[in-house]
Amino acid sequence: MSRRRLDPAAQRRGQMLASRLTQARRASGRSAEVIARSAGVSVETVRSIEKGRTATPEFFTVAALATELGLSLDELYAFVRSDRSAEPEQASADSAS
Repeated sequence: MSRRRLDPAAQRRGQMLASRLTQARRASGRSAEVIARSAGVSVETVRSIEKGRTATPEFFTVAALATELGLSLDELYAFVRSDRSAEPEQASADSAS
């Protein structure tokens, strides 16, 4: 199975998700192992998301991790809305150059 290539915006959102999950986990004072066990996912899954190797994780995985970290999906993905609202402006700016 080949890996699909992500567009730059999806890669950027994946990095922001990774950062947000890592910050929330560290703030909770729990290890990746503890969060993984509680959320019912593998520790490798948590580490892969946190390191940005999995830029587009499964919805239910993210939902389980968010629940374990006391975050709503809205809180977790707030950056996605702001990132997407800026994309048309960036495209316009790129075409004007």
